[in-house]
Amino acid sequence: MSKAEINALLTKTARGDNAAFEKLYIVTRKGVFSFLYTYLRNYADAEDAMQTVYLKIKRGIASYQAGTNGSAWILQIAKNHALNELKKRRQAPVTDDTESVAKEPVYSMETGVMQTMNRVLSEEEQRIVTLHVLWGYKHREIGALLACPTGTVTSKYKRAIEKLRKALKEEER
Repeated sequence: MSKAEINALLTKTARGDNAAFEKLYIVTRKGVFSFLYTYLRNYADAEDAMQTVYLKIKRGIASYQAGTNGSAWILQIAKNHALNELKKRRQAPVTDDTESVAKEPVYSMETGVMQTMNRVLSEEEQRIVTLHVLWGYKHREIGALLACPTGTVTSKYKRAIEKLRKALKEEER
């Protein structure tokens, strides 16, 4: 979905159109989930965070300025939420880890390319690939979102894609 279409859905949502919000959720959820997953590294936590992000979008829709980059606004909310969650984790007292040991999801997104990405790419490389491939962001836009120079984003993207190609070829053998 184009940035203009996302902007239109956000604008309609701001006017109270719940059908537009539902469509916005449907067309952006995979990208938001993937983006959150690169921060949280846990399927269940990313799912929970995704739901919270959409609640924040719905509640904060009045602050969205029509005509701006709606997908960047959504991803900024997701990024802020993920960073807050990570901060909470660091501040949480150490307790019995029986509950927090690997939460096994009923179904897993970690198949094929995603599993390989998790295995061979750093978190930052995963974010860059996710933003470029799933969201269609240009490298300069990714640089602005991640506070990183465009040249660095471009080189990290190229290295990440090469790592993925090599790992996927090895897996085929």
